[in-house]
Amino acid sequence: MPSFDIVSEINEVEVRNAVEQTNKEVGTRYDFKGSDARVEQNDKVLTLHADSDFQLDQVKDILVTKLAKRGVDIRCLDEAKTEKVSGNKVKQAVTVKTGIETELAKRIVREIKDSKLKVQAAIQGDAVRVSGAKRDLLQETIALVRKAIDDFPLQYQNFRD
Repeated sequence: MPSFDIVSEINEVEVRNAVEQTNKEVGTRYDFKGSDARVEQNDKVLTLHADSDFQLDQVKDILVTKLAKRGVDIRCLDEAKTEKVSGNKVKQAVTVKTGIETELAKRIVREIKDSKLKVQAAIQGDAVRVSGAKRDLLQETIALVRKAIDDFPLQYQNFRD
């Protein structure tokens, strides 16, 4: 029986490279000269540091640009509130989300079942497995999910006949 998996993954190497490129650009730009602006990475949490809110926005723009150039979907970034550290210095935590959360997985399964396509969808950990009798039905399901879920990056893997 043909099947495929709906997952949400990012390339962690590309994220690390984007963080390094961001730090390199911040270090060489004239408007950041003498400031403490930088991006630190701890597993899937990126911490942006800057001397002011304006500089923090600049660092965030540079990071988003570098991530986009490296093919990392920026919809997987979850920004926390800006915190004051000491004096005028500020920092912000940005979490890189991977895997499909339970609520989103339930929403995907509901969309598939409401479409009345003759396929079965099952939640398996942080992925959704879809199986059906014909390959064409699975391709219709992929098109349906792409149209219905546009606020989170999804990939379609392990397409098997």
